[in-house]
Amino acid sequence: MLSERLQDVLDGRWAHVRKAARTGLAGDKFATVHGERIDEARERVTRLLRELPADPGVTAGFPIEYGGQSDPGASVVAAEMLAQVDLSLMVKAGVQWGLFGGAVVALGTKYHHDRYLRDIISADLLGCFAMTETGHGSDVQQLRTTCEYDPGTQTFDLHTPHEAARKDYIGNAARDGRMAVVFAQLITGGKRYGVHAWLVPVRDEDGRPMPGVTIGDDGHKAGLLGVDNGRLSFDHVTVPREMLLDRYGQVAPDGSYTSSIDNDVRRFFTMLGTLVRGRVVVGGSAANAAKSALTIAVRYGESRRQFGAPGEQREIALNDYLAHQRILTVNLAHAYALHFAQDELVNALHEVQTADGPVDEHRQRELESRAAGLKAAQTWHTTRTIQAAREACGGAGYLAENRLPGLKADTDVFTTFEGDNTVLLQLVAKGLLTGYRDAFGSLDGWGRATFAADQVRSMVLERTAARGLIQRLIDAVPGRDEEVALTDRGWHLALFEDREKHLLEGAVRRLRNGAAQKKDRQFDIFNDVQDHVLETARAHIDRVVLEAFVAGIDRTADEEVKALLSKVCDLYALSTVEADKGWYLEHQRLTPARSKAVTGMVNDLLRQLRPHMATLVDAFAVPDEWLNAAILREEPHRQDVMAAHDAQ
Repeated sequence: MLSERLQDVLDGRWAHVRKAARTGLAGDKFATVHGERIDEARERVTRLLRELPADPGVTAGFPIEYGGQSDPGASVVAAEMLAQVDLSLMVKAGVQWGLFGGAVVALGTKYHHDRYLRDIISADLLGCFAMTETGHGSDVQQLRTTCEYDPGTQTFDLHTPHEAARKDYIGNAARDGRMAVVFAQLITGGKRYGVHAWLVPVRDEDGRPMPGVTIGDDGHKAGLLGVDNGRLSFDHVTVPREMLLDRYGQVAPDGSYTSSIDNDVRRFFTMLGTLVRGRVVVGGSAANAAKSALTIAVRYGESRRQFGAPGEQREIALNDYLAHQRILTVNLAHAYALHFAQDELVNALHEVQTADGPVDEHRQRELESRAAGLKAAQTWHTTRTIQAAREACGGAGYLAENRLPGLKADTDVFTTFEGDNTVLLQLVAKGLLTGYRDAFGSLDGWGRATFAADQVRSMVLERTAARGLIQRLIDAVPGRDEEVALTDRGWHLALFEDREKHLLEGAVRRLRNGAAQKKDRQFDIFNDVQDHVLETARAHIDRVVLEAFVAGIDRTADEEVKALLSKVCDLYALSTVEADKGWYLEHQRLTPARSKAVTGMVNDLLRQLRPHMATLVDAFAVPDEWLNAAILREEPHRQDVMAAHDAQ
C-alpha cells in the first residue's frame, strides 16, 4: 500500500524505535483516560512511568555503562511517540529522564553519575528540574535564588530571598519528586560566578519535605492533569559541596572557584546548551500531537457527510469541500514539512552529542538556534492545527471522548515552556544578526557593508541538508518569474531565501539607524525593530523547513511516494507564500496577477491531493488505541449507513 511505503519514509533513521513503540505501547494500557480527577491522573501516570518499555525508550540517551544506550536520537524519537499516547505521560517522562536525568548527565561528573544515574533511569529516584522562577521565567541568567559557599563547613547555603524567587511550575515537585536539580547564583568568597546547578534532596524517604524546603502544589492546570507541577522555596538549606554539578565550574574546599570557561556569560550559555535535547523533544512531541489531531479529523471527514449535491441523491463527504481541504490539507502539508525538519534536527543533535573529542562550538550554536526556531514553529503549528481539527469535527470535536479537547488543553502550554516562543524567535534572530556581523562588520551604525548575495548565502544563511541540491535547484530557475511554473521547486527556494535575506538586510539597516540616532539607549534601539527582527526569524524558519522537506524528498527512492511528497511540498511552499502574499506584493516579489495565480494553484493542489488525504494521515501510523476517539470507532457503522442511504 502507498500509505505503508510512505510510512517507511517518515519513520526514517529511527524506524526501529517508532515500530517498537507501536508494539510495546500497544492496546489501551498507556492511552489517555477521559474525565479523570487530578489525583487519579497523577497516580496513573506515575505508575505507568515505571512500566514504560526501556528498550528502546526515552532512557536510550543515557550512557551505556549506566543502563542506557548512548543513543540521544532514539531517546528523542521515543519521547515523540509517547506524545501520541498520552501527553501527561510524555511530559512526566521528559521531566524525569530528559530534564532531571539529562541535567545530571550533562552538568554532573562521574561522582554524580555513579551515585545517581542508575536510580534515575529505573525511576527509583524521581526528580525535578528547578530552574524557572516566578519573577524571572524566561530570564534565567538573572535568577534570584542564591547558593553561597562556606569554607568553614564546606557546604553551600541555598536560599530563596523573596517570593518572586520561588521555583514555580516545576514538574514532579507537587507530589513525587525526592530530589531536584536546582539552578541558582553561585557565590563564593563574596563573589558571584553566575548560574550553576546543584542536586538537592527535597523530600525524605517518607515523602515529607526536607528541612528548610517548602513545597506547594500548582493544582489544576488547563491540561496535563497527570503531571504534578509545584512550587519550591528554600530557607537557608544546607547543600554539601559535592552536590554542585561541577562539570563546568568547580569550588575547592577552601572556596576557590575554577572553570575551563573563564567568561561567566559564555559559561552560562554553554551549560544551557548542553540541555538542548529537551527543546527538541518538546517541538517534536507537539508536532506528533498535531498528527494525531489531523488523523482524527481527516478520518472523520471521510465518513461524515453534510448536505446533498444539487440534482443528486448523495450527501457530500466533509473532505470533498474545498473549505474543509483548506483547513485540513494545508495543515497536513505543514505537518509533513515540519516532520522532515524535525528529522533533520534530531540527526544533527545526535551527531553533535555523540561526536568524539571537544565540542564543536559552531555546530552546537547552530543546533541551539535550529532547535529554538523549530520548537516555536512546531508548537504554534500544533496550537493552530488542533483548533482547526476541532472545528472540522463540529460538535463531535468538542466532546472529550473524541480526544481533541484533551490534545488542545495538553499542548497549549507547549508554546511557552522549554522557552517562550517569542523569546526563542529573538534567539534565532540574534544568531542571524551575529552571523551578519561576523561576515560583514559592525551593526552599531559606524560599520559599513557592501552586500554580496553569494557571501550572504554562504556565511549568514546557513544551509540545511543537501546544500548542493538546494543551490542547483535555485540556479536552474529559468527567466523571469512570470515565465516560471508555480510548482518550480527552485523558484520556491529562491523566493523563501530572498525574503529572509531582504528582511535581514532591512533589520540591519534599521538597527544601524537606531544606533546612530539613539546612541546608548540599547533597549529602545532593539525594541523599535522587534517586530521586524521577529519576522526575520520566522522567514528563516520557513526556509529551513522548506529546505529540509526538499532534501527529504530527494532521499526518497520510491518514485510514487516521491511524487506524492512533491505535491505536498508544493502545497506547503505555496500556502506559505499565499499567507505572506502581502509582503511579496509590497516588495514586488509577486505581481498581482501571479499572486492570484498562487491562490489558484493552492486550490488546484488541494483538488489533486483530495484522493490522498486518508493516505497521508494513515502514513503517520498512529494506532487507533492511541487516538482513543469515539468517532473513529463509530466510523464503519456510519459509512455503512451512508452507503445504504446513497443506494436508495
